[in-house]
Amino acid sequence: MPEQKEAILLIEDEPQMRRFLRVILRGHGYQMFEAATGGEGLAQAAQRNPELVLLDLGLPDIDGIEVTRRLREWSDVPIIVISAREQELDKIRALDEGADDYLIKPFGSGEAAV
Repeated sequence: MPEQKEAILLIEDEPQMRRFLRVILRGHGYQMFEAATGGEGLAQAAQRNPELVLLDLGLPDIDGIEVTRRLREWSDVPIIVISAREQELDKIRALDEGADDYLIKPFGSGEAAV
């Protein structure tokens, strides 16, 4: 088994996407924490202090852009948005609120291997 690397928090409501990323990232030695809602993700980020957040924008309770804004109020953790939203305005808003990068779904396992 690979040596345990940094902790990644995945905030994603789709179980299939969580499973896909869990397999890939754990296979590369990353420690994973998961949240299915924005509220749960914010709580996990505060409790676990991850080295990276992978964040979906389309969450059931709080929009991912709002989650980014709230995280940036108290944390400088790198945030990579993973979203099916392809509109340029969504990308700009996410980056303006403090996201560090934006990856459009679907993507391949090579792109996900941080």
